[in-house]
Amino acid sequence: MATILGQNQYGKAENRVVKITRDGDTHHIKDLNVSVALSGDMDDVHYSGSNANVLPTDTTKNTVYAFAKEYGIESAEQFGIHLARWFVNSQEPIQRARIRIEEYAWDRIATSDANSKFIGSDEVNHSFVRKGMETRVTQITYDGQNWEVISGLKDLIVMNSTNSEFWGYVKDKYTTLQEAYDRILATQVSGRWRFNWTDDEQRMPNWEQSYAETKKHMLQAFAETYSLSLQQTLYQMGSRIINHRSEIDEVRFSLPNKHHFLVDLEPFGLKNDNEVYFAADRPYGLIEATILRDGVDARIPVDMTNL
Repeated sequence: MATILGQNQYGKAENRVVKITRDGDTHHIKDLNVSVALSGDMDDVHYSGSNANVLPTDTTKNTVYAFAKEYGIESAEQFGIHLARWFVNSQEPIQRARIRIEEYAWDRIATSDANSKFIGSDEVNHSFVRKGMETRVTQITYDGQNWEVISGLKDLIVMNSTNSEFWGYVKDKYTTLQEAYDRILATQVSGRWRFNWTDDEQRMPNWEQSYAETKKHMLQAFAETYSLSLQQTLYQMGSRIINHRSEIDEVRFSLPNKHHFLVDLEPFGLKNDNEVYFAADRPYGLIEATILRDGVDARIPVDMTNL
């Protein structure tokens, strides 16, 4: 049976690069995990094994580290744009570059007394502790003319201890869930948002400010929505982002419902007045949806955020 080659790509995955910027005694950290995927005129290497059009994956790795030195890392998005542009423009067989980046955030370690003398210094500005919250992510795709930037986050755990209900749902002979008029709503947010910046003629967003403001509006919507369902909260989170961030046209969330069940304390003669819960890790409800600016087509893959 005859066969033909379908979609293909190659590159170097999970290049861990840490960039330290030294501003005198004050240091700044950018900690990235960069994955490069390249595609284009690669038929020969698959059919005959000819590497004439192949830029070695080791070279792509070296480029990541060299660019960290040459260009610095202003933001994950900007760094990915530099890389994607270079790979497409510098190698004729490469027609498309996709750069995926995870960013790991760090906080400074606060000293016990800013005025105390420690290892000969009044203030320590080079010690950090890894943040235990979200991981920031971005994917940059470039085909030589058009850009697509999809950024977001994962593993951001949020909780409302009240102002959430769930009732009025469909019931059949297998339904055992009791209606809830005051419940915990908790989820581990995985979200992506697509920018409407697509070519070099447009004004490029301020990536760092955009991320901070997008996260702020997302969290405010979560906190301020009196929720009758996690779907309702998800929609409010996406709508708040689009309504406040003109550079974003599309948002997609995958929200696992981190169920908290009231523990039955009656066998011990105790009344559980919405105080003690069992936090179940699995199974869990998984709520997913895309929110779009009116008139915009969806472009974020539906499987980008889910299991």
